[in-house]
This record gives sequence, C-alpha cells and structure tokens, in this order.
Amino acid sequence: MTEAPFRRIVTGHNSEGKAIILEDSPPPRVQRIGGGTGPMFYEVWNTTATPAPIDPASGEPPEDKIVLAPPANGTRIRVLDIPPDDASFETMSAEERIAHFEEIGAGDAVADGGNSERHAHMHKTETIDYGIVLSGEIVLIMDEGETLCKAGDIIIQRGTNHGWANRSDQDCRIAFILIDGKFSPELA
Repeated sequence: MTEAPFRRIVTGHNSEGKAIILEDSPPPRVQRIGGGTGPMFYEVWNTTATPAPIDPASGEPPEDKIVLAPPANGTRIRVLDIPPDDASFETMSAEERIAHFEEIGAGDAVADGGNSERHAHMHKTETIDYGIVLSGEIVLIMDEGETLCKAGDIIIQRGTNHGWANRSDQDCRIAFILIDGKFSPELA
C-alpha cells in the first residue's frame, strides 16, 4: 500500500525581499510508472542550471511530463514508493523492459538492451544520485553484488548500472536527489 503524500514547502521572497512561504501542499506531479506493478513517482522540484538562479518567486521550472534524469546542468528531487517486486518481472521481454523506462524518457538507459539477468529494471544514467531510504527496505543490485538498504540508509549512485529490488511485503519509500553529470572518457 502506497504511503500518504507528503508536504512540499517552497520558499521565496516578497516584494520587499523578505523570506516567505510560497507553497505548502503535496507535490503537484504524481504518476505511477509501469502499470500496477510500477513505482509511484512524486516529483518534488527541479532546477535547470548550475548555479541555480534564485529569484523572488519564479517557482519550479515547468515540465510536460515525468522524466527520469534531471535537466541538463540541473537537478531533480523526487520521492518514489516502490512496491514489492512482482512475479511478472521474471518473464518481462526486453521490449517490455525498455517500454517501462520509455514512460519516463529513458528507454536508452536500459542495461544490456533489456536482457539483463540481474533484474528486469537494470539501468544506467549519466547522473550522480543521492538516494535516502525513508521507510521500508530495498535491495540495490549492481552488475556484481548487491546490498540491502533500510530506512535511514543513504546511497550515492555514481552513474553505475543498477536496479532496485523490493523483496519485502511492503512498499519502500525512497527520496532521490539527481544531479546532471558527465561520464569520464573511459566510461562514456
């Protein structure tokens, strides 16, 4: 069962330059990816430049849809509720695996052309991702090895091929801060 939405509190400045609260509500963009067995994405905020412009009250840069990676030279924070792995993952075709990621503009991030034997959702992005497990547990799967991550654990994902497996009987809520990156020549 998916946890209740959380508050997104956005600050800014009034016309006198005083700090104010601009928004206090659940994230406005929420979408389940991959049908009934897929994670719920809560898009919290993004930036489109580094350094990020700070102005009085422009708000979040608009986006038409949910996209896996952050904007070029930007950042993204999102929360995912990842349900327990579904038995259908074992029999997903390469095309179904790619289609899952195409929903979030990342079909090309799928590992091994969708034929990974490690997990149906193995993928790689040109980003640095900070993952913070908020509740539940999740297994981080790498090309070689894996580790169980529990509430309070923080993962620093450095552009590596990986997948997330929820082998428990409850959702895992995890926050991700994604930062646009660039592969070194030997990894490109």
